[in-house]
Amino acid sequence: MPVPKAELHLHIEGTLEPELAFALAARNGVTLPYADTEALREAYRFSDLQSFLDLYYGLMAVLRTAEDFTELADAYLARAGEQGVRHAEIFFDPQAHTARGVPFGVVVEGLCAALDRAEERYGISTRLIMCFLRDESAESAMATLEAAKPYLGRITGVGLDSAEVGHPPAKFREVYEEAARLGLRRVAHAGEEGPAAYVREALDVLGVERIDHGLRCLEDPELVERLARERVPLTLCPLSNVRLRAIDAIGDHPLRTMLAAGLVATVNSDDPAYFGGYVEDNFDAVRDALGLGEEELRTLARNSFLAAFLEDDEELRGRYLAEVEAYGFGA
Repeated sequence: MPVPKAELHLHIEGTLEPELAFALAARNGVTLPYADTEALREAYRFSDLQSFLDLYYGLMAVLRTAEDFTELADAYLARAGEQGVRHAEIFFDPQAHTARGVPFGVVVEGLCAALDRAEERYGISTRLIMCFLRDESAESAMATLEAAKPYLGRITGVGLDSAEVGHPPAKFREVYEEAARLGLRRVAHAGEEGPAAYVREALDVLGVERIDHGLRCLEDPELVERLARERVPLTLCPLSNVRLRAIDAIGDHPLRTMLAAGLVATVNSDDPAYFGGYVEDNFDAVRDALGLGEEELRTLARNSFLAAFLEDDEELRGRYLAEVEAYGFGA
């Protein structure tokens, strides 16, 4: 069994495997522009973030009903359980669905039908984080937050994703202020393709509690020192970074440097159907390429639970941390 871990950077739409995409397309009468699953897999070769996003949003057309979202989430949870995930904080992109005519409630209710069974079926506790698309307007984000209000009992926090360059965090100051007023936790993608300044802006302007990606923080030594001092977690996604050309090869990943700098680094899978691996595959990749030892892997697993939004259940966090400490890597 893999080391127990929390997954904190996972886009549920990014778990859409080609086989499920074709099954949902057939059920919903959607014609995909690919001959078969192999042709679709072949399309999963990206030159940058935007080339990925174009395919990613196009393929969402197969997601139409609550049942579709339930199947999508359940398929992820089954895989996650096999990969040692004990707690998952799952991103979803409501604007990408409501823009296609899929009601907000259909998305949330469909996802929650799977999440509500996750502990019983797979031994995984879950949280749901609603992301705003940063290449859409701030007004659209605020309207999405308004639409979410009837469902806030099911939503733990808000995030910010999609195309980063040219869409600084400060664009969403007001919507994050409103999210904070509503008691929602706050995270944001920053420093993936955008500069280190976006990481600083996400902290200072949006008041985020975790940075998703954050790779480019290393370009600003003062920022690195601050992130370490304030114990701001980074949700890193190594295989994603290679697929989207943020780094050339997994052996070039700065994870070891980040750990040495005292950063609260975690390892996650981002969009695993598209990027060649789920969370344990990411652990395996950095272990092999960077020569990480057992205690470094244990630190990554420990960090994942320390960074999780489990303040409402510290007893559960404690149980998960005890599992990490008791885990035998040679077993």
